[in-house]
Amino acid sequence: MATLNWGILGTAKIAQEKVIPPMQAADHCQVAAIASRNADTARTVAEHLGIPRSHGSYEALLADPAVDAVYIPLPNHLHVDWTIKAAEAGKHVLCEKPIGVDTKDAQRLLAVRERTGVYIQEAVMVRTHPQWLEVRELVGDGAIGRVQAVHGMFSYHKTDPQNIRNVAGYGGGGMLDIGCYPITTSRFVLGMEPRQVAALIEHDPELGIDRLGSALLDFPGVQATFTYGTQLAPHQCMQFFGDAGWIDVEIPFNAPVDRPCRLALTNGDGRRIIDIESCDQYGVQAERFARAVLAGQPQPVPLEDSLANMRVVDAAFRAGRTGHWERP
Repeated sequence: MATLNWGILGTAKIAQEKVIPPMQAADHCQVAAIASRNADTARTVAEHLGIPRSHGSYEALLADPAVDAVYIPLPNHLHVDWTIKAAEAGKHVLCEKPIGVDTKDAQRLLAVRERTGVYIQEAVMVRTHPQWLEVRELVGDGAIGRVQAVHGMFSYHKTDPQNIRNVAGYGGGGMLDIGCYPITTSRFVLGMEPRQVAALIEHDPELGIDRLGSALLDFPGVQATFTYGTQLAPHQCMQFFGDAGWIDVEIPFNAPVDRPCRLALTNGDGRRIIDIESCDQYGVQAERFARAVLAGQPQPVPLEDSLANMRVVDAAFRAGRTGHWERP
């Protein structure tokens, strides 16, 4: 199989520290170029990371014939516009989550994908991590009986007004940053969509972003609840409860790269710890996307799935405003 040549559209911290190194180590990926709006910045980062070429504008990278696919780590409000520009330049796109800031954004990208024929995927790295594939398989095989409840928590503490997560005009806020993870993993493991959503959402009076939220997703036969917070002590967990047992996902979202992930399965056979071999979920994500593009096969996280997730996010926001159940 050939190699997919990547261009990195921006020098964001997540790209430099989390995504590019494992992407460079992936079997069918090569990082060919990186761009910044500042040529000196692009050159410095390229030299530091061993990237062959740098560009002093995003447009120049999209015009680079050596680039097959683009990874976009820009602020949330820029995701859709630059994804569209990349697709129209004939580049496949792996765009950092969220794919957009609302359902209309995701629908725009579906139309662009159909028009251009390129692959467009939201970079939801948890969806290709082996621990989540294992959780889905355990639930599907009946390891905990009939699933009836899901519970999740994801929080951190950031109050810096300059942090892009805290800038409302950049698409900041907790739901789009971390609340989307319990939603996508619940949908993925259960293999179905919620019928309605209820939510409580609190906004920071100075920053204007949603800083605390709790939601109840009404799936057929399953109640899924989660809480997220951007001004809480850091914590994360996901639990799946059935009539014959339950599963605890120890580190569900920021999976470590230096040690195995652990699942705790409790059922009639007792409590069993399942170790999932260590890996870098950003590298796995890039490799699986590359393999799909190179082989002309379905991508691991279809754009339709991202649209469905965004519909639930939008429903939670509406429910937080109205105080009523809202349908995705």
